[in-house]
Amino acid sequence: MIIEKKSKPKTEQSDRYLTCERSSVFYLLMFSAGMMGAYTYNLRGGVFSNAQTANIVLMAIAFGRREIMLGMYYLIPIFAYLAGTVIAEVLPTPVKKIGHIRWDTLLLAFEMLALFAIGWIPLSMPHQIVQVAINFICSMQYNTFRQSEGVPMATTFCTNHIRQLGNSLVRYVRTRDSDSFKRIKMHGNMLFIFFFGGFLLTLACPLLSEKSIWLAIAPLSVGFVRLLYADLVIEKTLIDEKPHGH
Repeated sequence: MIIEKKSKPKTEQSDRYLTCERSSVFYLLMFSAGMMGAYTYNLRGGVFSNAQTANIVLMAIAFGRREIMLGMYYLIPIFAYLAGTVIAEVLPTPVKKIGHIRWDTLLLAFEMLALFAIGWIPLSMPHQIVQVAINFICSMQYNTFRQSEGVPMATTFCTNHIRQLGNSLVRYVRTRDSDSFKRIKMHGNMLFIFFFGGFLLTLACPLLSEKSIWLAIAPLSVGFVRLLYADLVIEKTLIDEKPHGH
């Protein structure tokens, strides 16, 4: 008598994605980041909070023109971004969770509180205060949310998405494979959403002034509710599972 072994259902960890890795959550983060970038450039000193390439270029130009104090000014957002990266790398090791709430969820709560506080800071105050805060937030977000459904992602700037979009377009033309098409859609959506966030915030700046940053809280709040519900209900038993890319 031959006993057939029942095949086990395919439940590889690589095929399962946590809510914090879902593309819909990354779109919300990117939408908010587009608003933050437009906010600091339009109202808070003309610097870029989302990534630091432009600020390093502007610093080099200032030093080349012998405008030393202006060049030193750009060190503020650069070092704030660096500090956020270091803390986002170190802090989740001892604080992976609090109860049944993940670090990723806690970070969104922190971001919302910080943006709400920033909205109360008058434009007459030194811009460096807000620059440091938003650079810090963007850096922590970028370093925490790294991969969406198996695809490496940046949630605070666009350069990587433009490169990945070009690569995926070429691969799709050559192979017509579904993975390349998926990446085209994801990176294209991220670019459009970032653009739309910056566009919307720029329109709001003359109307809401310093409080226009509160618009960036809206997408974060939707993401926070989704992550919190996942932590406490649908992914309660997966609380110790690490997101891909970490």
